[in-house]
Amino acid sequence: MTDQPTNDHPAKQILQSAFVGSLGTLSSGGSPFVTLVTVASSSPTQLVMLLSGLAKHTENLNSNKQCSLLLVQPGGENGNPLEGARLSVVGDVVRLPRDADAKEREKFLETHPEAAMYADFGDFSIYRMDIREAHLVAGFGRIETLTADQLSA
Repeated sequence: MTDQPTNDHPAKQILQSAFVGSLGTLSSGGSPFVTLVTVASSSPTQLVMLLSGLAKHTENLNSNKQCSLLLVQPGGENGNPLEGARLSVVGDVVRLPRDADAKEREKFLETHPEAAMYADFGDFSIYRMDIREAHLVAGFGRIETLTADQLSA
């Protein structure tokens, strides 16, 4: 495990460059539920998502804030997907009140300008994921788990 990942560390690169992820939540019955969502990095240990209150994953997050996101290094989904670098992040999600989400909303819309057409709909809110841990698979023999402190370094 790396003590101090550099800025060019694959985990940090994936966090900065991934625009979509597979969001894993837990249903009220405890079953895993995975969906595709758009994401934006707002800090080395935070991701933001614009989610509809009508979506099943949002219902799940409102009941249980724990989740996981699988992020794939852009371009890694082509060819053999198991050869591309990927990062699973685990953490808690919090819905940000509309009057306190300006920074995160701006970052999300900067990353996903197409979302501006529905971002102000009443059922959409910004959700921030605070990452506790990240598990990197960056090729054969390159697997490591990083804490939030290591990602911030």
